[in-house]
Amino acid sequence: MEWKIGRKFEKMKKLQLTEGKLAYLLLIPTFVVLGVLALIPLMMTFGMSFFDVRYLIWGDFAGFSNYLKVFSDPRFVPALTHTLIFVGGSLAMEIPFGLAIALALNKAFKGRGLTRAAILIPWAMPTAVIAQMFLYMYNQEFGVFNAILGADIGWLSNPGIALFSCILLDVWKTTPFVALLLLAGLQVIPGELYEAAKVDGAGAWRRFHSITLPLLIPAFLVVLVFRALDAFKVYDSVYILTGGGPGISTEVLSTFAYSEYINSSDFGTGSAISVITFLCVFILALFCVRGMTRQVNY
Repeated sequence: MEWKIGRKFEKMKKLQLTEGKLAYLLLIPTFVVLGVLALIPLMMTFGMSFFDVRYLIWGDFAGFSNYLKVFSDPRFVPALTHTLIFVGGSLAMEIPFGLAIALALNKAFKGRGLTRAAILIPWAMPTAVIAQMFLYMYNQEFGVFNAILGADIGWLSNPGIALFSCILLDVWKTTPFVALLLLAGLQVIPGELYEAAKVDGAGAWRRFHSITLPLLIPAFLVVLVFRALDAFKVYDSVYILTGGGPGISTEVLSTFAYSEYINSSDFGTGSAISVITFLCVFILALFCVRGMTRQVNY
């Protein structure tokens, strides 16, 4: 009997090893694609950041002079500041709006499935298309926003509100995605907890504060990771709406790098900005993942 059990255990162990090898074999195409599309360009960018590269012509080794040039550039600190403001402003609006939509979609009502699908349309649309749509709506003369408000606001020409206008576009497009993630978190909360709380006399606010919010923390952390990293790399919406202007009032790190790459043809400095952006995103990802790990362990 023990011999048979031992034989079965050995077969299971061999099967697990075979499945493990198969899994690695199936992942090889993914690793190859990631290497070609992500790793190789990343290494080339990192390499160019240490050379004097003009018009894609590699010159002399420049050491850290490109990085020193970036840090001493008066546009760098404003670009970094605008990027951080964009990330913070987007999250500050997307999370509460997304939570409100998720709570509404979590209720049972007729046509809920169709409503859930329709709410994702803004997120599924290309950012360039949405930016062009907002470009017309922000128009100072015939834009719909000024028509509704009965005002004459220069949404994209006023340095004081141009960045806020870019953030509004991002909020409109990405809030449905945040709502979807939070809705997934709501649906794993056991309904028995709410029933027990009702029996104990807890009101709607008490149930929301004591049950919903604490159990949604993992979902909030997922939203924070995805949205913070995505918002930090913002480029297309800002470039289409303002091009970084007026002046440099909406310039972010991505448009700053684009300006060095294309307008100045200084690929060495542009690569240095890209590497700095990558390092900022990497550090931000480490903090977010560390927070998620602590929450899971807790």
